[in-house]
Amino acid sequence: MRALHVITGLGVGGAEQQLRLLIRHLPVDCEVVTLTNPGPVADGLAADGVRVTHLGMAGNRDLGALPRLVRHIRSGGYDLVHTHLYRACVYGRLAARLAGVRAIVATEHSLGDSQMEGRRLTQGVRGLYLASERLGRATVAVSPTVADRLRRWGVPAPRIEVVPNGIDLDRFRFDPASRLRTRQRLGLPETAYVLGGVGRLAPGKRFDVLIHALARLPEICWLLLVGGGPEEHLLRRAAREAGVADRVLFTGERPYLPDGSPGPDLPSLTSAMDLLVSPSPEEAFGLAAVEALAAGLPVLYASCPAIEDLPPQAAAGAIQVRCDPGAFARAVAAARTRGPGPRTAPDAAHHYSITRSAAQLMDVYAAAVAAPSVSPSPQGASSP
Repeated sequence: MRALHVITGLGVGGAEQQLRLLIRHLPVDCEVVTLTNPGPVADGLAADGVRVTHLGMAGNRDLGALPRLVRHIRSGGYDLVHTHLYRACVYGRLAARLAGVRAIVATEHSLGDSQMEGRRLTQGVRGLYLASERLGRATVAVSPTVADRLRRWGVPAPRIEVVPNGIDLDRFRFDPASRLRTRQRLGLPETAYVLGGVGRLAPGKRFDVLIHALARLPEICWLLLVGGGPEEHLLRRAAREAGVADRVLFTGERPYLPDGSPGPDLPSLTSAMDLLVSPSPEEAFGLAAVEALAAGLPVLYASCPAIEDLPPQAAAGAIQVRCDPGAFARAVAAARTRGPGPRTAPDAAHHYSITRSAAQLMDVYAAAVAAPSVSPSPQGASSP
């Protein structure tokens, strides 16, 4: 089987890095088209031997990208097209249909209750999404919570398949030697109790809550923020104003998989932490929390469908906390009092093994390729 993955961009982000990890585990000949921003994940895919094409899309309303994508799909002889992220789903599903490919699958990575990838869920966004969704064979939700949101939006239940994000358990297994090296490299005091925040530094992640929580905690507590994004300068200013700038470390974007970039990668940074803290009140999955569980870390989270959709005993070290600085400060203090537990992965982490997710996705691919060509014709779509 030849599959083409179409994604909006390939900067360092959860959906982008999940795509790279997934391709490594799919028994399929895969190529990738990125509409915009062929960033570090594009370099990583190329290093893996995956062909990556940059379509050079100028913006949401660059309609000239559509015929370019149609031509690319027609020339590739693909059996299936798999789209990722909103813009790529809208353009990619239509382009695939126009190119004659009927086996079209889309993954919904980032649908929240009030936003999708940072855009408000207006009637226009919803209408365009649903119009393009009809052109595919299946829409993959990364959690049962996202599947419920899709159904409430109007996607027919029989078209929705749940395939959770996956993690590489071996990569995140706790390594005490890596912990020591990474903490020394970061200049952390030996006795520091390190809170970790992982994700894009964007408003919806609410990392400001962690900075204000840190100001209520003793000086032995430090905050390690792993990620890049438009809010970094605001968060740095917030740390200065709160008087904790000397205890907040910004690592910048860190790749999930080793790709030659300088500095420690995400698993090494996770080993250096004592506690993962996720204050985002609206998540579609909660990949950072699951990766932290794989490293044996206790987790405090405001929203994490990946944990909430499982039985409580599957992730006993994860505790839900209201998105409020005082609530997080109290929860961190309680976690310190409990002391460190064994750095082993609980059942929740094993549930989200990447090999398991890849096998589930292959079942979706097989059904999409085998289905008769009776899906509706492309119509009613406009620019996102």
